[in-house]
Amino acid sequence: MKFVVIGITDNPQPWFPPEVLEIIKQGRVFSGGKRHHEIVAPLLPANAEWIDITVPLDAVFERYAHSPLLLERSGEALIVFASGDPLFFGFANTIRRKMPEADIVVYPSFNSLQMLAHRLVMPYHDMRIVSLTGRPWPEFDKALIERSEKIGVLTDREHTPAAIAQRMLEYGYNNYTMYVGEHLGNPNKEKVTTLSLEEAAKAEFSMPNCVILSNEERSVGEAGQEETPKLPDSLDKNKLRKRTFGIPDASFALLDGREKMITKMPIRLLTLQALDLPSRHVLWDIGFCTGSVSIEARLLFPHLHIEAFEIRPECEAIIHENARRFRAPGINVHIGDFLSAPIPHREESGECLPDAVFIGGHGGHLKEIMEKVLTVLAPDGIIVMNSVKAPLVKTDSHQLWDEACRELGLTQERPMRIVIDEHHPIEILKCKR
Repeated sequence: MKFVVIGITDNPQPWFPPEVLEIIKQGRVFSGGKRHHEIVAPLLPANAEWIDITVPLDAVFERYAHSPLLLERSGEALIVFASGDPLFFGFANTIRRKMPEADIVVYPSFNSLQMLAHRLVMPYHDMRIVSLTGRPWPEFDKALIERSEKIGVLTDREHTPAAIAQRMLEYGYNNYTMYVGEHLGNPNKEKVTTLSLEEAAKAEFSMPNCVILSNEERSVGEAGQEETPKLPDSLDKNKLRKRTFGIPDASFALLDGREKMITKMPIRLLTLQALDLPSRHVLWDIGFCTGSVSIEARLLFPHLHIEAFEIRPECEAIIHENARRFRAPGINVHIGDFLSAPIPHREESGECLPDAVFIGGHGGHLKEIMEKVLTVLAPDGIIVMNSVKAPLVKTDSHQLWDEACRELGLTQERPMRIVIDEHHPIEILKCKR
């Protein structure tokens, strides 16, 4: 099939160059959203066929393939109207994905984020783009964790400017200014607003809209206006504003205040190294307790999709507190017995198969946990566990590990043995299929 994809704005009286007007004049089959139809209807030829773009998209492409007018003339183009630049998170990309062999010609307009930057007279060559239109939060969270100074966000009815501001405030990313553009290109409805995140979190905006976030770092003066919220007074808030390599153990909220219930920072970092996280995609943290491993991994490797499991219900509030404290959004938390828990699914792909698994606690059921992990572990996946050599511990976790690996046919790597201060020796154990 042949497609001509024409980008338009929200202007109710659109302007097109003569070449595009001639294409519209000669066309017979057109497609686009309902809003696009309202805008271009006066320009369409009499008796033109219009195909609404609605979900499910498979049904739309089925109508394309069986359009009587297109079947009547071989090689005739289907003319599609799309918002802005059709190759910028736009419908031309959908056509390429659904019909890789299609012949596509594109006549772009400015996309909404370009228009918002134009209205603000803001250079946008350095702007990081995130689409939340029909997509979940991970890419946006990644942009925050990586401290992007300027973020352009495409929104939808769920990921509104207010919802974006609320998420940023919850995780302490409060040093951004939000610019919201509504109905850009429509001279009767267009509106551009500059707000603090606190103001945006309480505001309502009409659709369609888009957002630019600008990280305007201000020094902490006598008023101390830039303090990160919800942090204990004992913590250095300015240091926590920056990305760190290794979070001090004392900075975490702990289970019953017990420091022994946290994976110590040097061990934590070596554990992440053993998990080979730069080249991994999905991390499972089984028995997360305070969440220190998940949070450290999230901050150091924000591309990761992280699923954290814990049987103790009191740990749910602790990991959420620590995630907010250290600005680590996007960790999916599961409370309950791991052995009876359903396999998590990713919103964007429908599955969440791990290629890196850390077992922080097993409650004596190590082999059963590893058996369940193996049912979903990626072919090149690895499993890591830390074993404490404590003389008063009745069950030797290293022995349980060896037995489980032998019975499950797993290949072990050489353990790494570490002693920190006066603590008992710890061995970092690693295996793969």
